[in-house]
Amino acid sequence: MAKLLYIKANPKSDQSSRTFIISEHFIKVYKEFHPNDQIITLDLYKEGIHFLSQEDINDIFAPKTEASKHHPILKYAYQFADADKYVFAAPMWNLGIPAILKAYIDYITVSGITFKYTEQGAVGLLRGKKAVHIMATGGEYKTPPFSDFEMANRYLKTILGFMGVEDFQTITAQRLDIVGEDVEKIISNALKEAEEIAKRF
Repeated sequence: MAKLLYIKANPKSDQSSRTFIISEHFIKVYKEFHPNDQIITLDLYKEGIHFLSQEDINDIFAPKTEASKHHPILKYAYQFADADKYVFAAPMWNLGIPAILKAYIDYITVSGITFKYTEQGAVGLLRGKKAVHIMATGGEYKTPPFSDFEMANRYLKTILGFMGVEDFQTITAQRLDIVGEDVEKIISNALKEAEEIAKRF
């Protein structure tokens, strides 16, 4: 039985967020094809994720003990390391990821839990795990020059790679705010892609 961590980074409802419309469909299909897997939903807004304080930083860099697994910040890093698969449902905001997702990444990128330092430098500890990023965007960022502006999916792929997660896929619904586009068709195509990836994820 695999453990999937479903991370939601949008204050909108499942019905009003175009990202969540796709991600919820992904999860629905995933459940159908992987009925024995455990799915843990982590809504970052409901969790009350905040920016790290000086005290938080001190605790993150302190030696880890058994009690660390119950620390209000470090528990998220242990939870992340314990999962086998990750689904990130996060839209593009101003060319990047929502700030709350960046704050969460600061929670989970912890030396000794999700990566470690060696004589050769940092080494990810999450090898063999896989992730998918589901993202809706108003514009189109697949081709130059606008592909150079895209810093949401690229950042998420990079930071997960740093932690050892090399199996990374992306499902995007782009051009949703461009005048004249068939939004329903774009979302429909993204739903079909989500369905196919969910079956074999």
